[in-house]
Formats: sequence, structure tokens, C-alpha cells
Amino acid sequence: MPFGERLRQFAQKPAREKLRIVRRKMAETDWYWKIHSPGADRTTYIIGLFGTGRLYIYELMLRHIGERAKYLTTTIRVHRGPTSMIYSAHATLKYVSREQALPAVTHRILEAVRARFADLIFVYRHPLDSLITNWVFWRTYVRTGTGGAVVAQIYETTDDVCADLEKNFAEFESFAAGDPAFFAGLRGPRFLSFQEFVEETELHLQSASLTLRLEDFTVSPTREFSRIANVMSVDLNLNGSHISPPRTRPYRYLELKAKVPRFRSFIARLDTETQRRIEAFGYSVS
Repeated sequence: MPFGERLRQFAQKPAREKLRIVRRKMAETDWYWKIHSPGADRTTYIIGLFGTGRLYIYELMLRHIGERAKYLTTTIRVHRGPTSMIYSAHATLKYVSREQALPAVTHRILEAVRARFADLIFVYRHPLDSLITNWVFWRTYVRTGTGGAVVAQIYETTDDVCADLEKNFAEFESFAAGDPAFFAGLRGPRFLSFQEFVEETELHLQSASLTLRLEDFTVSPTREFSRIANVMSVDLNLNGSHISPPRTRPYRYLELKAKVPRFRSFIARLDTETQRRIEAFGYSVS
């Protein structure tokens, strides 16, 4: 694609998407290493599967961890020893997935964690909420090529979400099944099926240094963020401000379940192992 066309497309993207692209490109060209020394703290990895609130944690860290924030980047590198770097990214442990670091990379991170010169902090939320979020994101991307779309940007009310889900339920089921046809016309692997997403969550919860439920940040964001600061051994930089809760509404899936019969049936038909895993995370599917 000609440079001018790429520039035009970039200029049309939302500000949040532009910031994400710029930071990713900086990281890919070693910008952080050219400006800053790597430091000698324990390397921190903030990992979340797609649609779980990792970006919310990233933004909190930019605001509230003081000098260490200069080492924060939205990419992943693995080092042979400790550094001050903070990597924030999506990553899987078993399945290859679109827009998520490969399992081989994540397993190298876990080797660093076991060697005690890195920490992996895993962020998660109710998988059914993530499923709705990811469906909205990826259907928007497939249709328009625009990333960064969240439910609140696309729909004015929950009734609007329900109406669209009811109207396009076959498409939703295709996405939830991990059907490659959902991404027809796009290069690269498909996204995780819902069952794979839940299994990946279980694997991360079994191996992370610290696990964080996004829903807990809606109740006590300062307490939950303090857990991150404790693991990293940094002082919170609140500057008289407070830690903001997530903008995402928790347990939105319950409203959709109540209003969309086919979505309610989809949940009831989940296989036994997937239901068991979700309940083991401390969530309900009923």
C-alpha cells in the first residue's frame, strides 16, 4: 500500500488506536532501549487475553507508578536476566491466536518467572463478558478495518447490543466457535474459540505470579492496584488523585442473557468442562 494511503488511514483512526500503534512501532524499533537503560529490577509482564481489561491496567500504570513508567511498553521481549522493563501484551499458552503472542514466547516468560528475575501479572474477567467484547471488536475490524472498538462506542444502550446480537446471532456463534470463515479475507490466524479462551484463562491462572480480576477493580481499585505495586516493589504515585475504576460495565452478559433467548440457550449448551473451568475462576454461568 502506498505510504500516502497508509498515512491517510492512520489519520482517520481514533486517538486511542493511534496511540497504540505509535507505541507498538516504537517498541518494535527498540526505541525504549535507545532512550533508557534496561535497569535491574525484576522484569514485569502484564498479560491478559484479548478483551479482559489489560489496557485499563496499562493506563493505570502510566499514571501511578512514578519513574518506573518510563519502562512501560506494549510489546513483549524476553531477557536473560532482570530488567526494569514492563511489558504489557496479549499472549497465549497453548493455542496460536490472532493478535496474541505465541505460546513459545509465553513459555519463555514463565522460564524467567521460575528463575526469579521476572513476574507475570495476569488480568482476567468473566469470559462471557470478554466474548461479547471480542465479538464486537472483531466484527467491527472485519467490516471497517478499524481497531479499538468497544461496546460503549458502538451501542448507545444495552437494548441496542441485544438487538444486534439477536439479529446477527449466526455470526456471533461462528465467532464463538473460532470459525476461520469469520476472518475470511484477512491474513493471519483465527482468533480463539470460546472454549479455547476459557482453557487459556485456566492455564494462565495456574502459572502467573499475580492474578487480577477486572471486576474487583470496580469494587476497590486502589486496593487491587496496590497488589501490583507490591509485586513490583514500587511506590504508588497518586499525587492527591485516586485510582479510577474500569469504565467497562461488569457482568454485562447477564443483561444480554435475560433479553436474548438464543444467547441464553448458547450459555446453557456450553460443554461441561468449559462450565467447570468458568466456575473454578469464581464466576457463575447460571
